[in-house]
Amino acid sequence: MRRKPLTSKGAERLRIELRRLKQVERPRIIRAIAEGRAHGDLSENAEYHAAREQQAFCEGRIKELEHDLSHCEIIDVTSLPKTDKVVFGATVHLEDQDGGAEVTFQIVGEPEADVRLGLISITSPIARALVGKSEGDVVDVAVPGGTRAFEIVAISYV
Repeated sequence: MRRKPLTSKGAERLRIELRRLKQVERPRIIRAIAEGRAHGDLSENAEYHAAREQQAFCEGRIKELEHDLSHCEIIDVTSLPKTDKVVFGATVHLEDQDGGAEVTFQIVGEPEADVRLGLISITSPIARALVGKSEGDVVDVAVPGGTRAFEIVAISYV
């Protein structure tokens, strides 16, 4: 099986989340289930059912994080050879050719992607369009609203 890439910062964020789920959330949920059981009739006990639902979500997320961390190749972006091309781990500064707005993305592994934080998956359409390109290149990217052109303003590895 091919290992998925993951930045060292992303791996650390996933480890922190896993530790929090195991050491804080899991015990809190177990206490809530015990408290719900103490209230008697489980068939009509909303607190008990809500706690069980939280437990299922928490355990599922723990399994997902453990799987991701055990099946990934952790890459320290700062140790990659510097290149003028966009590759995994690169932070890319783009200028929208239609409106002039600037956006910045870092290309990361799937488990750590979060667009709100400017982290896009290596498998996303934007990342696939950017990989292999250089500063000054204009890239057409298929987005939900159609196709948009972006100019690569800068590439960095931080």
